Amino acid sequence: MMKLNMFSRKQYIQASVTSDMASKQERYQVLVLALHSDIFRYAYWLVKDKAVAEDIVQETFLRAWKSLDSLKDEKAAKSWLITILRRENARRFERKQFDLVDIDDVSVIDDQLSNEIEIEHRELRTIMESLSEEYREPLMLQIIFGYSGDEIAKQLNLNKNTVMTRLFRARNQVKETLDKANDNRGRKNG
Repeated sequence: MMKLNMFSRKQYIQASVTSDMASKQERYQVLVLALHSDIFRYAYWLVKDKAVAEDIVQETFLRAWKSLDSLKDEKAAKSWLITILRRENARRFERKQFDLVDIDDVSVIDDQLSNEIEIEHRELRTIMESLSEEYREPLMLQIIFGYSGDEIAKQLNLNKNTVMTRLFRARNQVKETLDKANDNRGRKNG
């Protein structure tokens, strides 16, 4: 009788573990399906290289799987993943060993951009990259993810008023730079 109880207890534990794993797998799949494209878009914006962005996103979701049990509030999943992604991107530079290339071996190709929208996107990206990080990061979180001021404040561990001020100043800096560029174009063409 004792062996029968031990056996049924062992089956119960195995069934419980299997159920827990299935539940974790399901939570993870829902997380990936819901947020993968947003996380990839943020990674691509951050690193500007599709292959590197894919690698960082893969590492991000791998770390998310390993620590999925620490995610208590499903509503915070996107912020949680962004935090993991930012740390993964920082780790990339810790491990980075720069390759040296002889300048004579490099060919420079002049890309003629024919698509006006692509030119405008590049110009806007360049302008946003020129912003200091304190202005660039909240603006990116608002533009790419549509985060509110409160959400950005939580993500960056800042006061909401500070975030709103930085967003206002960032938008003004972008607008001023675009206005100057348009004025310069007008002078050259007129």
